[in-house]
Amino acid sequence: MPPGGACQNLPVSPNEPNRVVPGTVGALAGVLWLATFSVWLGLARPHWAGPLLAWFILLALIGPFLPGFANQATVLRAYLAGPALVYALHPSGLGGLAVTVALAGFSDLIDGQIARRLERPTQLGGGLDPVVDGFFFGAAAVGLVLGGALPSWLAITVGVRYGLPAVAGVLLLLMRRHVQLRHTPLGQVSTTVIALVLGGVALFRGLGVDASWFDIVGEIVIPVTTLGCWLNLAWANRDATRAG
Repeated sequence: MPPGGACQNLPVSPNEPNRVVPGTVGALAGVLWLATFSVWLGLARPHWAGPLLAWFILLALIGPFLPGFANQATVLRAYLAGPALVYALHPSGLGGLAVTVALAGFSDLIDGQIARRLERPTQLGGGLDPVVDGFFFGAAAVGLVLGGALPSWLAITVGVRYGLPAVAGVLLLLMRRHVQLRHTPLGQVSTTVIALVLGGVALFRGLGVDASWFDIVGEIVIPVTTLGCWLNLAWANRDATRAG
């Protein structure tokens, strides 16, 4: 799974622009993703087709302001949050959820490769990655809870895993502190564990296999790795959190 994740530090080039303007790559990617997921809506016919279409349109409008191919690969996971939620709600859709989690993992893998090999890592890309992961895994976890396949407290843990660092980062930025989202092994482990647990629960239960042992593993390792990621972030930003 990802070289990215919520504990990611990407160097900022001194030549990086201070403002983001619409770009051709983002606009074309937005059209492609919107068309693709509109077709999915037509085929899947979920009950929440209207709100999901509005979500896809919103992402397509935001896309042009996210420059580069790497960011477009990242935002794909925000689109996939829609199918993840739909498939997670019903036992018959758990196989689809497993495939969706695999696609999200692939997008998380290639966006980092594109940024390092073909483009240059940016602060925007480093901040976008954990936010999009939060949308995707949060949608999958909420769907699994509503579908009775996951404990509610574990879904809350997944949401807070990404939400707490985002809120803390925004507060520090508003205080004009220098915030670092540092790429750490525990950040990778945490996101990978969440993907494996949610995807594994979906896969095994979709195949009719007992996944109770998988639930137990998830209930232990997700909170532990989440705490580890938070500690890494706190240590990386220890100067920013000091008063004065």
